[in-house]
Amino acid sequence: MARPRSHIAPPDAAGAYHCVQRCVRRAFLCGVDRYTGQSFEHRKAWIESRIRLIGECFAVAIDAYAVMSNHLHLVLRIDPGVAATWRDDEVASRWVRLFPPREDGDAAVEHKCQRLLSDPERIGLLRQRLGSLSWLMRCLVEPIARRANREDGCKGRFWEGRYKCQALCDERALLAAMAYVDLNPIRAGMADTLERSAHTSIAERIAAATIEPTQLSQPIRPIISSLQVSLALTTADYLQILDWTGRQLASGKRGRIKRNTPAILDVIDHDAARWAARVGAFGSGWHRVAGSAQDLIALAERLGQRWMKGLRLAMNLG
Repeated sequence: MARPRSHIAPPDAAGAYHCVQRCVRRAFLCGVDRYTGQSFEHRKAWIESRIRLIGECFAVAIDAYAVMSNHLHLVLRIDPGVAATWRDDEVASRWVRLFPPREDGDAAVEHKCQRLLSDPERIGLLRQRLGSLSWLMRCLVEPIARRANREDGCKGRFWEGRYKCQALCDERALLAAMAYVDLNPIRAGMADTLERSAHTSIAERIAAATIEPTQLSQPIRPIISSLQVSLALTTADYLQILDWTGRQLASGKRGRIKRNTPAILDVIDHDAARWAARVGAFGSGWHRVAGSAQDLIALAERLGQRWMKGLRLAMNLG
């Protein structure tokens, strides 16, 4: 039985999550339809644009994303406490960017902002929503569904009703989720190199580093963020780890670990084979939470359960 989302992602607490939203029946509604041959690849650009918008408007840091033909991945950190510090006019401006008025022009935008500002109770509600994971996913997928239905001249669901959400309990779990998401096109056989992995955060990072090489030596920052956060390792370290991990998870090479593993892996995970297993486990091993055995035990106790799926995996990975 499905549990309330709030059990995994408490609405009033900051947290890191890996979210997956699938198209109905896993149909290729954002790719090339296998039966008709019709291409919907242009919709991936719609989704990327919307991801950027929600990253700029919500109290969130988006660390990784991948837009596939029948689903999308997001790795993010959300903090409702940041939204609580925004001024009322900033809350109104961010909301109007997400849901602009039907009329074009600056005057219509200003009028809608002023109407929101005249209702403090409404502003309080919108502030809460801008720090909510559920509202973030809703604001991401609903406009895409409406636009696609208009294009197809039809009605009905475009996305599955519920998105999958995994809590990421520490930075190692966050990095493993980022690697899993960035490597999605490689595993699916849609790309053979990281820079050719279209509609992913890693392709965006590589393009940015090509333009400004100094980014490689700087701490890796989110792709889009309203939060002041960064990770401990540099962009160059992450790219090196990702390249190595992709070779281990490639078809026919699972479990074959090269001797020349990146030195940074000794800091993140003392055993290279264990790191590869940690990343690969996001496909099936991890369930509602990824982290240490202590993290899973604590969540099970909070939910009143005796056991949590993925506990044995967490104990084996250490």
